[in-house]
Amino acid sequence: MLAIATRKAMQISAETPADIDAIFALTQQAFRDHPHSQQTEGHIINALRAAGVLTVSLVARDGGRPVGHVAFSPVTISDGAADWYGLGPVAVLPAMQGLGIGTALIQAGLAELKALGAAGCVVLGDPAYYSRFGFTATAALVYPGVPPEYFMAQAYRRPASGQVTYHQGFAATGA
Repeated sequence: MLAIATRKAMQISAETPADIDAIFALTQQAFRDHPHSQQTEGHIINALRAAGVLTVSLVARDGGRPVGHVAFSPVTISDGAADWYGLGPVAVLPAMQGLGIGTALIQAGLAELKALGAAGCVVLGDPAYYSRFGFTATAALVYPGVPPEYFMAQAYRRPASGQVTYHQGFAATGA
């Protein structure tokens, strides 16, 4: 377990079956007022889990209660590159945001990906936030329909190039 330097001691560990409902609830709460959310993030995590592709799923706990979560799942790249993953969704309860929980979850998840032998990781999000973790926009990897500066990557073992496709679980709506 990893202690997070916040006002309270936090621990990060792999999700357990007992965490599933709490992960869904905290994810939906975290994205409730997000301007770019369609309120599907909790459903996406459930779909990835059901498909068996939730490769890394970490929970931040405060006194044993889940307060944050990060997910990593495989992506497909048109050049055929293997062992690439996508970061997301990452969520922290609104009352706990700004305390470093999301940062700690992302750092721990990236470390796990590297330990698993991942070739690289992509993320779709705010460049000002994700660049802190070593993500950079690259013309070699594209995700259609979004401004290129918001789609970033980091290579660990080998670079890749082409169009990136997330797992079909990202189409989950809960309907």
